[in-house]
Amino acid sequence: MTSKATVQSDPAPILACTISRDVQRFDLLIDDMEQELGEAWGDLNFEDALVFLKQPDSSGMQFVAIAVDSEDESELSKMNDVIKAAKAKKIKVLLIANQVSPSVLHQMLKLGADDFVPYPLPEGALHESIERLRKPSPVMPEGYDPVTGMFSAVTRPKGDRNGVILPVHGMAGGVGATTFAANLGWELCNIPDSEGTRVCIIDLDLQFGTIATYLDLPRKEAVLEVLSDTAGLDSDSLMKSMLTFNDKLYVLTAPADMLPLEMLTPEDVGRILDMAQANFDFVIVDMPSTVVAWTEAVLTRAHVYFALLELDLRSAQNILRFIRALKAEALPHDKVRYVLNRAPKFTDLSAKARVKRMAESLDIQIEVQLPDGGEQVTQANDHGLPISENAAKNPLRKELQKLAKSLYDLNKSVEVAKS
Repeated sequence: MTSKATVQSDPAPILACTISRDVQRFDLLIDDMEQELGEAWGDLNFEDALVFLKQPDSSGMQFVAIAVDSEDESELSKMNDVIKAAKAKKIKVLLIANQVSPSVLHQMLKLGADDFVPYPLPEGALHESIERLRKPSPVMPEGYDPVTGMFSAVTRPKGDRNGVILPVHGMAGGVGATTFAANLGWELCNIPDSEGTRVCIIDLDLQFGTIATYLDLPRKEAVLEVLSDTAGLDSDSLMKSMLTFNDKLYVLTAPADMLPLEMLTPEDVGRILDMAQANFDFVIVDMPSTVVAWTEAVLTRAHVYFALLELDLRSAQNILRFIRALKAEALPHDKVRYVLNRAPKFTDLSAKARVKRMAESLDIQIEVQLPDGGEQVTQANDHGLPISENAAKNPLRKELQKLAKSLYDLNKSVEVAKS
């Protein structure tokens, strides 16, 4: 068949179309397409394909075969637009790739390409691929994410909750804020007689957030979509962007790529937290250690703002700066609850005296003291498991369990008082 710049006007219906910069560079593809489809196919370049796929005539096609080589990588955006346009019309997409880099191929497959065949075409490869494309797509259960290959518990968002917002902020690097957030969230999910309580963790450390690592969860592309367009956020889109750990704990992970913290505005963060609050009983927010423009939006919505510290000079100095900043902006610094991680043991009297002096010099109350969980905590984090799943009798886990129970009981008593 002679290649044209537009689909051939043939009496036979057009069942498929090749899309390429120059189909003559893929002569084996031309031969195999004629063998499989006869005259019931056509050829388009990328620009014409976008126009054609928006026309009603394209609706009857079975598939498009996008043929690309290494020289086409600079036109990645055009190729991605073609894939999106084809998927919007429910047309299957076959990739024919000749020496294309793995990163480009991966991105095109993630956008929805249904199959891939290398070029030069192996004997019978195109026929087998077309047969696979013609088979009806399997019906997957609700909650299946084709990108990650994982199942999430399906929960119908009702927007009928008024959750408790609990941000967690490390006053210095390495003080254990993310470990605290991940394990507090899991303990809240496992309080006896708390059936129906819904808990989520939102990782707002857009650059180095590790909640996903500590719970062994992939990072969904949908997270970036949510962060980029909070004006269109609703309960359904929020829930779909989340993953679940062990079908209990909902997690909005940090994005896959590092993003500037100023990408979010206070209004963006406010919308995310308001939507989460309407759908969960407890909303734990893992904050970046940096204070940014939207920290105020989190603090004003918080019921309790946990500030993690250690018994060292850097934590003391940073707390002083933090308190001065909050007071200078007339922010509600009384919401901050200071949590001392790796606190001294009961028998270490000199260290306990240092804790008391530190609190007095900073004019704060250290209301929660967490023991050092030791190597077991590091192992649990590296394995992507809460401490309770890896070392249930660890002293740090027991203290977090007590804290979760006290938060749950306090919230329950408030609800009873309101009713």
